[in-house]
Amino acid sequence: MTDFSSSVSPPPAHVAIIMDGNGRWAQARGLPRVAGHRAGAEAVRRTLSAAVEFGIKYLTLFGFSSENWKRPETEVNDLMGLLRHYIRGEIAELHRNGVRLRVIGERGRLPTDIVSMIDNAETLTAGNDRLNLSIALSYGGRAEIALAARRLAEEAVAGRLDPAAIDEETFAARLLTAGIPDPDLLIRTSGEQRISNFLLWQTAYAELVFTPTLWPDFAKSDLEKALRDYHGRDRRYGASVGSR
Repeated sequence: MTDFSSSVSPPPAHVAIIMDGNGRWAQARGLPRVAGHRAGAEAVRRTLSAAVEFGIKYLTLFGFSSENWKRPETEVNDLMGLLRHYIRGEIAELHRNGVRLRVIGERGRLPTDIVSMIDNAETLTAGNDRLNLSIALSYGGRAEIALAARRLAEEAVAGRLDPAAIDEETFAARLLTAGIPDPDLLIRTSGEQRISNFLLWQTAYAELVFTPTLWPDFAKSDLEKALRDYHGRDRRYGASVGSR
């Protein structure tokens, strides 16, 4: 098996994943949806381990979208309970393994105890740099872009920012992902081929890989296959062949 950390082609610095298929995984087995979410949490553990092994420095996982609040209340409650369990059970190990945790999204919609747990986890792991893990919770790409626009407008009205000075770099600095490089590779599991309001600004030049594997079944081999696919692409960023 190729060690991407030492291969001629280095791994992408930032991989983002839309973790999809938990419900279908459970349904196919005659299990409640929460069983799929629990199995999905195991896939997160496997993926973190594989990302570290392959030398990936930034990993962003789409855990819960702003649209997911529309799901049945029982499922949302199950997801929040699972999130509490994950934070309590995993943060110490993430810290020991040098993983820095960030959470992006509308925290005001999350239960207050979960917000407190997230704040503590981010503080605990802030000095780690082996892997930078971002989890998108209560997140929507359009809402993030609107938030950045409001921040810039407020600064301009207050006289702290000249509107003429606003460029892409200035805008990106007001996004929730400020300080994190844009994804090189975006993976979506379960066979769906759309990005579902995820990192709309940041994925402008990301390579997209869609895999039929349901998220609970996602393994190290699936990540490796996506990396091989990525390395087979010609990333020109809009330039013509031979201009880079």
